[in-house]
Amino acid sequence: MDTTKLSSKGQVIIPKALRNLHHWETGLELVVTDTGDGILLRPRIPFAATELKDVAAALKARVQSKTDEQIEVALTKHARSKWRDFD
Repeated sequence: MDTTKLSSKGQVIIPKALRNLHHWETGLELVVTDTGDGILLRPRIPFAATELKDVAAALKARVQSKTDEQIEVALTKHARSKWRDFD
């Protein structure tokens, strides 16, 4: 069993063998959890960077997609109805 010491600044050195075993490198952010009788260190795993095109398929459409032509007709119809309301 490896041992380490707590520094005056509250720092602890994690033994190299354990860092290598878990592939923990410099700059890794750790989540610290109080377990009652000690602490648990786990790597903070951020979400991987994504682009909308990569995740858009996960969004379920509730209506059928419209063509550009259908959208233009609907917008024109709506705009004309608004202008009529001003008369």
